[in-house]
This record gives sequence, C-alpha cells and structure tokens, in this order.
Amino acid sequence: MSLTVNPVESLTTEVEEHRKAEHSVSPLFLNRWSPRSYSERKVSDEDLTSILEAARWAPSAFNDQPWRFFVAKTESQLKVFHEFLSPFNRIWAEKAPVLILIASMKNRDNGDPNGSHAFDTGAAWGNLAIQATMLGLSTHAMTGFDKEKARQLLNVPEELDIQAVISVGYRGEKEALDEKLQERENPSSRKPLQEVIFEGTKNA
Repeated sequence: MSLTVNPVESLTTEVEEHRKAEHSVSPLFLNRWSPRSYSERKVSDEDLTSILEAARWAPSAFNDQPWRFFVAKTESQLKVFHEFLSPFNRIWAEKAPVLILIASMKNRDNGDPNGSHAFDTGAAWGNLAIQATMLGLSTHAMTGFDKEKARQLLNVPEELDIQAVISVGYRGEKEALDEKLQERENPSSRKPLQEVIFEGTKNA
C-alpha cells in the first residue's frame, strides 16, 4: 500500500477518517502513524540513509547527540533482531524490511552523566519518523523486546542505554494481519490539547 497524496500537502483518506486537528498544523504530523502491516517492498539504501540523516539533525542538550543506531537490513541481520522481539511484536515485525535499535549514551564525552540522553534520543526518533512519512515509508516504535538479550546479541556496550526498536518499510494490506491486529490497524486519536497543557501551574 503506497500513499496516493503528498503527505505534506494533504491528509490521506484513512487519516482523515480517524484524526482531526484542533488547530492549524501541517498534515505531515497527522499522516505519521504506526501501522503494523508491511509489504515485501525493500527500502532503498538512499531512503534509509535519508531517515537516519534526519535523525542526526535532531536537537540535543549541549549538542551532545547521544543517539546511536543499530541497523538490520539483511536477512541474517534481521534474524538476530527477531530473536529478542516479544512474541506479540515478532508476529508482525518479522515482515518489516528494516529494523533499527535506538540507544543513547548515558554520559557526556567528559564523563559527566547526561540527564537528557533519553529525551534527546526521543527527538531523534521523531525526526526519523517524520522524514520516513515524507518518503512514503511507515515506522513503528516498539519497547516490547528483551533489552538484555538485545544487548548480548548486538554487543551493545554498557555505556549505552537501549531505548526502542523501530520497524521501517512500506505499508502492506490490513488483511495480511491477524484478525485482532486488523482491528487496531488505524491511525489513533489524541487527547484534547486542553488536557495536556497547564498555563503556569497545574490547578489542584
């Protein structure tokens, strides 16, 4: 399944059916969501590099750039990633042509603890997801996996804090998923803006 509209200019049909912004915002942000069905179409090296380049330009405290990416795109590399995914995620994520484990440096270059390493790495993931949407790719972030097993199999050093695994690929048909997953294969809504904003202090 491929996009039939420019995601920067207008909403896709399915997004328009399930999402409505309360205020003016680029369609790009609503068009980004997290499907689970992937087609067999491969992601080109050019596009993969593009989404990682976007992640590279995320903001970070003191420009520390704590994010690190472990990328699996070959059959042998993907099989290793599949070993540490949870059974629920493995059911659908095995079909994704690219998996990326995102980790973050816990300390700064001078050895001091970096209190914002996870926050900053989240910004990098956001950049990656938006760039992927612009290229017609889908992404889905997962925390359902065995972090210690991932650390062992990928030889992730202790100075890195493992954050998430990201699936990347082109949309597949909803019908390719298990029936229960098909019911969830829609863009999710969001809480009203007024529920997450506090002007000054939170009222008692």
